[in-house]
Amino acid sequence: MKTLDYIALVLLIIGGINWLLVGVFQWDLVAALFGGAAGIISRIIYILVGISALYCIKLLFTN
Repeated sequence: MKTLDYIALVLLIIGGINWLLVGVFQWDLVAALFGGAAGIISRIIYILVGISALYCIKLLFTN
């Protein structure tokens, strides 16, 4: 597995766990750790998770 694929999957796992926490407990881990949902670091993490999701679409079409 390429390094970029691995990084993207790790970011997606982090994002998935965060969404699980939001859905079950209404608690945003990323926002709690990095200064709220509007904080610059939180927004960067959200953007990286989103880009990772778009990047991983290619994994649906590879063997």
